[in-house]
Amino acid sequence: MRRFLLLFSVFFCLLIRTSMGQDRIIVPDTVLINGDTLVMLGDSILIEEPEKEIFWSTGGNYNLNIQQVTLSNWAAGGASSFALNSGVSLFANYKKDKKVWDTQLNINLGFNRQNDRSFETRKTNDNFIFSSNYGRELSEKYFLSTQLDARTQLLTGYKYSRPAGSESEIRTKISDLLSPGYIQSSTGLNYRRTFEDKSSLSLIVSPFTGRFTIVLNDSLSNAGAFGVTPGENVRAEAGMSFSTRIADFILMENVTWRANLNLFSNYERFGNMVVNFNSDIRLKVNKYISTRIETVLIYDEEVFIKQDDGSSKQAVQFQNLINFGVSLDF
Repeated sequence: MRRFLLLFSVFFCLLIRTSMGQDRIIVPDTVLINGDTLVMLGDSILIEEPEKEIFWSTGGNYNLNIQQVTLSNWAAGGASSFALNSGVSLFANYKKDKKVWDTQLNINLGFNRQNDRSFETRKTNDNFIFSSNYGRELSEKYFLSTQLDARTQLLTGYKYSRPAGSESEIRTKISDLLSPGYIQSSTGLNYRRTFEDKSSLSLIVSPFTGRFTIVLNDSLSNAGAFGVTPGENVRAEAGMSFSTRIADFILMENVTWRANLNLFSNYERFGNMVVNFNSDIRLKVNKYISTRIETVLIYDEEVFIKQDDGSSKQAVQFQNLINFGVSLDF
């Protein structure tokens, strides 16, 4: 009997010791204070912060393209030249609840230098475009929007010509900073859609649009350039507008397309459209190198283009650039 009690006592002690060696299961206490969750574990307090919403998205792109040709004693003929084209594109987009606010800035400058001409360095590209759109959601894809669009150039523009019988060229100033400048403000219905591949489409129809043509240069203003009354600096128009914007549309692998079209018609001459069209096709080689095909088309019946024979007439303005060089996204 004693042996049995002794064995039972040893077995009971081992059982108690084994059970004490097991991991303890601790259920933490949870406390809510002003919407924050506090998890209390022993003597420690773990604070679980709610995930912060991101309302702003910002970024941009910088591109630089350089071309150089150097000739010396070249039997085939030609001239040494240097060309540079650079541009920056910035965006800042905001979205919270039923409010959206999209802002874009595009600046492009280009030059060409050729040694065998009277004015060696000449401008080839000069654009400044700022656009800001604020909208309130009416439904999933429709917004009531107000948009501001401002366009101008940064440097003086010249028309180069060679008078009959002259061996050298002359240049005539035809534009300058804010000469012209265009400011367009519109309010209307905005259809917006973002696709699964992150490309987007925006259409805005505005029956309430104000357009202001600015000519600050006195010589151009006195000549009545760009449709202003001679001697005046601003020409105001009221009308309706239609604008569309396509962003990051994938044409094929590593090839994307961006474009925007803006149409404006003055109520006094309804049906006569002012057209501004910009297209940018980007062929991405790698993270730092790309080829860009940029196209700009403008038509404004109030703008008369000076021709080589000295006359001026209404005409479609067309610009096309094919650039290969450095492209940095940020």
